[in-house]
Amino acid sequence: MKTSRKVVLLAAIAILIALFFAFDLGRFLSLDYIVQQRDVLQQQVDQYPWVSGATFFLIYVAVTGLSLPGAAVMTLLGGALFGLFSGLLLVSFASSIGATLAFLASRILFRDTVQRRFGDSLRAVNKGVERDGSFYLFGLRLVPIFPFFVINLVMGLTPMKTLRFYGISQLGMLPGTIVYVNAGTQLGQVDSLGGIVSAELIGSFVLLAIFPIIARAVMNLIKRRRLLKDYSRPKKFDRNLIVIGAGSAGLVTAYIAAATKASVTLIEKHKMGGDCLNTGCVPSKTLIKSARIAHDVRRGQQFGIATSEVSVDFPAVMARIQSVIKTIEPHDSIERYTDLGVHCVTGEARIVDPWRVEVAGQTLTARNIVIATGARPFVPPIEGIDQVPYYTSDNLWELRQAPRQMLILGGGPIGCELAQAFARLDVPVVQLDQAPRILPREDDDAAQAVTDSLVASGVDLRTGAKAKRFEREGTTYTLVYEQDGEDRRVEFDALLLAVGRKANTEGLGLDALGIETQANGTVQVDETLQTRIPGIYACGDVAGPYQFTHAAAHQAWYASVNSLFGSFKTFKVDYRVLPWTTFTDPEVARVGLNEQEAKEQGIAVEVTTYALDDLDRAIAEGDTEGFVKVLTPPGKDRILGATVVGSHGGELITEFISAMKHGYGLNKILGTIHVYPTLSEANKFAAGNWKKAHAPQSALRWLERFHAWRRA
Repeated sequence: MKTSRKVVLLAAIAILIALFFAFDLGRFLSLDYIVQQRDVLQQQVDQYPWVSGATFFLIYVAVTGLSLPGAAVMTLLGGALFGLFSGLLLVSFASSIGATLAFLASRILFRDTVQRRFGDSLRAVNKGVERDGSFYLFGLRLVPIFPFFVINLVMGLTPMKTLRFYGISQLGMLPGTIVYVNAGTQLGQVDSLGGIVSAELIGSFVLLAIFPIIARAVMNLIKRRRLLKDYSRPKKFDRNLIVIGAGSAGLVTAYIAAATKASVTLIEKHKMGGDCLNTGCVPSKTLIKSARIAHDVRRGQQFGIATSEVSVDFPAVMARIQSVIKTIEPHDSIERYTDLGVHCVTGEARIVDPWRVEVAGQTLTARNIVIATGARPFVPPIEGIDQVPYYTSDNLWELRQAPRQMLILGGGPIGCELAQAFARLDVPVVQLDQAPRILPREDDDAAQAVTDSLVASGVDLRTGAKAKRFEREGTTYTLVYEQDGEDRRVEFDALLLAVGRKANTEGLGLDALGIETQANGTVQVDETLQTRIPGIYACGDVAGPYQFTHAAAHQAWYASVNSLFGSFKTFKVDYRVLPWTTFTDPEVARVGLNEQEAKEQGIAVEVTTYALDDLDRAIAEGDTEGFVKVLTPPGKDRILGATVVGSHGGELITEFISAMKHGYGLNKILGTIHVYPTLSEANKFAAGNWKKAHAPQSALRWLERFHAWRRA
């Protein structure tokens, strides 16, 4: 019986909508028609006000209830025919009733099916609607960023009560309805060319244009007060900004704040410089350099240099890493940032409320807070892992003696970089990854180039290998893993985990404030990097979505500026041109789309490549492995993305980053003089290959005939 009612309702709605379009009834709801028939319609209203009002009311309910186009025009018509008060009364109730009918139709026809099929995915949405649905519906009504008919239909799929939906809709739409009806009253008074430019009419349309801006500001103010009502705001603040975490994101945030003469406190519980200086970029790239030197010496014969057997002094290599860190340390030191005007505090911070932070036994106050606590290596829950001593990128640099057999779990950038480096430093390395191939975010050809190089460097690479459990017998450690449907074993004495990173949010007091984290552990922020609590922002690895040092520094500008000056102007983070590099040999550098992403997103692209084995400088240096690949829209030279695989790929990609950022294409790169012989010529030759593919063949044939004629 319930199904039959749904069928009848769906059929009735379909028939009414079909009739509307079949008889082209929409022409009666166009602004042109209403302007032409204004006098006739007004005469009907004057003669039969109650019948006209009831007819208008029912038509409006039908239009909104069936989600037909024309509600905006009818709102203007209501003001033109019935005046501000009566028109407002009719439109306000008719629109709310019609919206509620659409809401109920959606609920009856689709809610049970949608909730049954997608219940698990919608559980969080349902809870959010039950908790904050009224507020967000009011916001969507007040600031119409989505068409009202979409809101009606989507809300019908949620647990929101019908009467609540009706009441909030009527209240939320009221300010906008007033503006539209008022504009309609002014249209109704236009009876000459002079009336078109009257102050009243212009004022009505100016109000119509700026209403969304005013409504958004009001909505933000209401939202802010609602979220902060349970907290006691200090009468005065000790400082403008508190930054928690002194890694790349925190340092840049504090630097910008101090440079703009704000009073800022920077809190760090461990070491200034964060992961990048102490455990990430700096030590890993120092290790990679030593490994590259060892590799180049071994192939000295290729360059006519006779060399004896390479002997790696592993303790000296690791000692050099610490030396490099010490050399760079002053750049990120407390002393330097104190001189820059930043108040530095050492200790573990806890956010008490939107304006107070506890650290080192004291409570600091600030108008705004930025969370920049970074991330740490993720330790996978593999059976027996607690019985095995393991390294991560955090403590790896404590190694002083070369392992007899190193096992690395993970085929991402960190795992690949370190596997190759240790193998080139004479450490036997087995690298396991459960994915079918390494570097899953890169194209197949880029990943294959790195795979070949890893194997050539001596890495025992095993993909499609799922770790099952660790075993320990005395000082012997074994991993049991599954590959090709069989259990296999590998022994090791040093285990390195490189399977991802987890945001550092523990102990910050976020739960008490209701600041949510996402599935990957990062703090949930909006497009301006603000959390759900006004005045509290997050940037860097703790916020995601990109966990790169340069991405953290990029976000830091937005976090600093939005926190300090957001009352006047906010900026949305721009990730459109965000590059990264995997520092293997060859390097894999990326910006924008690659082929894999273009295919997944259904974006049509044209792919142009240039192989480095054709480049003079690459041949001279013996580094011919790799290529430049550029993606453009079919037939156009605008760059959608680029991948550079090869020696110094991280440097070569910069030209494409600049081109994408500033909007110039391959023709401009082709027309730019590049020094000969350099690796950067590869970018120009890639642009040249694109140009050859788009040479005007018909014009060239005419030129051939022209030259033949000249010779004759």
